[in-house]
Amino acid sequence: MKIDDVISFLKGFFGAFKKGSTEMIEFELRELENIFALVQMGFFVGIPSPPPTIIIKTLPHMARELYIMTRRVSEEDALSEMAGVFDVT
Repeated sequence: MKIDDVISFLKGFFGAFKKGSTEMIEFELRELENIFALVQMGFFVGIPSPPPTIIIKTLPHMARELYIMTRRVSEEDALSEMAGVFDVT
């Protein structure tokens, strides 16, 4: 067994470890952003919201989520169109 093989193995091992760790951190970040959006916009679904002053102060941090929400609203959705036709409330 050569030293180059050992070094190559260790590089691959630590590279996989770094990739897995990075993926978990990115997943946690996405979930924290979802929780933050739910806290900020929870009054739409009946969850008590924080005081308006806190919401206004943290609103600049919601720019990405607001962009995603408006993009999803503007996309065509067949189910919502059917619900609108049949007056489902």
